[in-house]
Order: sequence, then structure tokens, then C-alpha cells
Amino acid sequence: MALATVEPLQIPREEPDVFIPPPNIITTPCDPWPRPYHLEDGLRKVYPYHFTYNTYCKQRWRGREILDIFATEFRDRPQEYYKDAIECGKVVINGQKVSSVHEVVKNGDVISHTLHRHEPPVTAQPIGIVHEDNDMIVINKPAGVPVHPAGRYNYNSVVEIMRAERGPGWNPLPCNRLDRLTSGVMFIGKHAKAAERLSDQIMARKVKKEYIARVIGDFPEGNVICDQPVMQVSPKLGLNRARASGKDAKTIFKRLAYYPPAAVTNGAEPKGQDQRSEKERQRDSKMEWKGKEGYSIVRCLPLTGRTHQIRVHLQFLGHPISNDPIYCNQRVFGPSLAAGDALSDNDEDIISRLSKMGKSEAAEAMAYHDEMMEEYNKRKAEKMTGELCAVCDTPLYSDPGPQELGIYLHAKRYACQDGNWDYETPLPVWALPPPGMSGPATTTTETDPMALVDEVGELKLDKAKPKINGTGDSLEQSKPLWVMPG
Repeated sequence: MALATVEPLQIPREEPDVFIPPPNIITTPCDPWPRPYHLEDGLRKVYPYHFTYNTYCKQRWRGREILDIFATEFRDRPQEYYKDAIECGKVVINGQKVSSVHEVVKNGDVISHTLHRHEPPVTAQPIGIVHEDNDMIVINKPAGVPVHPAGRYNYNSVVEIMRAERGPGWNPLPCNRLDRLTSGVMFIGKHAKAAERLSDQIMARKVKKEYIARVIGDFPEGNVICDQPVMQVSPKLGLNRARASGKDAKTIFKRLAYYPPAAVTNGAEPKGQDQRSEKERQRDSKMEWKGKEGYSIVRCLPLTGRTHQIRVHLQFLGHPISNDPIYCNQRVFGPSLAAGDALSDNDEDIISRLSKMGKSEAAEAMAYHDEMMEEYNKRKAEKMTGELCAVCDTPLYSDPGPQELGIYLHAKRYACQDGNWDYETPLPVWALPPPGMSGPATTTTETDPMALVDEVGELKLDKAKPKINGTGDSLEQSKPLWVMPG
């Protein structure tokens, strides 16, 4: 019998798993407790402290030089600062000092930036408690305080202020979000299940929300419905606009009160003669918003939750929030303040003008119309003082005035659609009748836009159906309920 040669069976050898350690990161040497707060002149301030930011390389950063990333992605400090920080080792990659400012960032890299952090002050007004139980705290957030640590804000945030008040081990869980400039009702979960339960209700649109806004001019009476889609045109600047190609959005508005200028109350003629020069009169004649005298208090019911939805819709309707630094700013949007504009292709110009705005810029319409703010231009927002920090040479800002800490937009009421709970706050001070005038000090049933929710909700953002106004008249979809200015 013949013998055959058999090749030995080759069994693939498994290589042992090799642990690849994560990139090195830098940690801040301390986390001060108690928090370094101090109260001064109605402001909550934070003493400067050292802090390290750590972030993984974002997709859009891959293959770019480290200095280019800092110079284009961050606006907090000038490019010269970032160049020096990279060269002296304040900015490192994977825990190691880079060879030059031209170092290319790769996927998986961790960028660390250690700096002497200067937080902007916020109002010293306490965070109000509307309701508290074993699961949830309902708060009245002050205007000007961000919810989470972000950007220049860390300890001066709702989360950190509440942690400082209740102890270092307490972990607040915000369930809804309000813009930094907006005040009003917020829900803080005490544990994950409670926060998830309420967040799910909000995401499923089972929660009714009502806001109060103060806008320029005489806002129309009756039920005003705006369903212009909203599109984000600059995430970096937080700019959104009414655009047909945006996301579906719908808001119901109803006027609570209108307050004419004090000089023309009760039909009286304005006091004194017009002191403007002919050039100034010609200039003002081209500024449509300057023809809107007085201001209105408006109840706002957003049926969708787009970023800046109420602010954008009020701007589109020709009655922007009177101290809105973005959407009521003529230097950004021009004489018409973009009233009725959903088609123009000037987004790049708007972005350019907004990005060049100094921190001292203000909403011009507010300064012109608001009789209670006649000294506004004398109290500009925080601005450079010309002084430098003795530790890090950072340019120092002056303190903001109270009017720069927020806008006239307040989340007044949140209610469960099923009727299980309903929380609301009183009207903010700026929504009350001005001295010498009469008006509602509370909201009324007659001006409650929530009564329209079921009727308007049936439209379900269907653009084929007409809108309905307070008199039952149907109007063409995607048009305002009155003739727009101009």
C-alpha cells in the first residue's frame, strides 16, 4: 500500500488582544468648592480660575492645522492669543506640546486648552421655585442665565448654581431648554426616570407651552397664526430665519395689551415740536419700524419647537421683540427688520454683518420706542475696558447693565395636554402696565391662545388647509393675517 504525504494542518494563530490606551488629556488641577461666586451690584460674579477644555477632534477639523481651527472656530479671543497659547504649551494635542502652530489634527486626537477663565456675570436674582416634589423641581429661570455650562459660562449656569445651593453630590437634570436670554418655567429632574418621563412628553408634543413677549408697535387683535418654516442659517452665530425650505413651524399669537407712547395716551398730541433735522426725518422715513409707536404684550403659543421660533415668527410678522439684539437690529436686517421676508437670498450679508457686531451693539428699535428705556444708549452692554488681567493678559470687560441680561421673552406656562399638571409664573415686570397707564396685571381667559390649540392642532401643519382667524374667516396658508408693512 502506498503512503501519501500529508501536509500538516495550518491552524491560524490568534494574536492576543492588545490594549490601545486612549489619548492623553489634561485635567484641571482643582474644582473649587464652594464655587467662587460673589454678589455685587445686582450681579452674580465668578472669580477667575484656571480651567482645561478637552475635546475630541471633530470631523470638520480633520486634516486642518491647529491654529486655523482655533482662529476660525472660536471667537472668544484674538488669533494672536491662540498662537501664543499653542507655542507656550497651553494648547496641546494628546497631552503633548505640538511642534508648531501648523501641526495637523487627525481623527481621534484630543485637544486640550488650559486657560485662566473669566466668566461673564449674570443676574443675582435667585432661581425661583414654582413647585417641588420627590421627582421634579419646577423653576422660574432668570433671564440671562444659561441652562448648561457652555462657551464662556460654566459656574454661572442654572445647573451649577443649583448644585452650589444643594450640595456637590446633587445632579440636576434639565428636561426642557430655554435660551440664555429667555426667562421662565423650566423642569429639573431629581433622578433619571423622572427627567426621561417628562422629556418624552415634551418630545411627543403632549405639553402645551405659553410664552409672553413684548414687541414693537400695535400688534393686531384676534388670533394670529404664523406657520412660516424656520431654517438655521448660521449655527455658529445662532441665527435662524423664516425660509420656505426650513423646518415646519407654527405659532399662535394673541395680544394681551397695547401701550401707546406716553405722549399720545388718551388721544393727546405729542408734546413739543419735532426737533429732528430734515436729514434725520428723511432717514427715519425709510425705517419702517420707526413708524410703529408704543409696544404690545403678546401671548405666544408655539405648536412646534424650532430654535428661536417665536423670535423669528414675530420678526416675520413685523413686530419683533423690542430688545432682541439679533432679530430687532436694523444694522443686521436693514430698515424693514426683515418683516414678511421669507424669500430673499441675503443670508451671507446678514451673517457677515452679525459676525462683525461688537458686544456694545443693541437693538435699535428698543432704544427708539421704549419710553421706559430713554437712557438706554448711556448704558450699553458689556464692552472692553482697555484693561488686561494681571494673570493672563486677557482683555477685561465692563459689567453689563440689567437690560442686557435678557430679552422680553418669558416662558410663562407649561401644561400637560391630558390635564395632569399645569405650572405657571406671574407676568414678568416688563409685561406689567407702565406707570400712569392701566392694563392687565395677569393673563385673562379672553386672551388665552391655548383655547385654540385643539382647533389649530387639527391642521397638523398641513399646508393644503386654510388658516382660521378669530372671526372664522379663512385665509391663504403661509401669509400673515394682515397686510405686511411695505
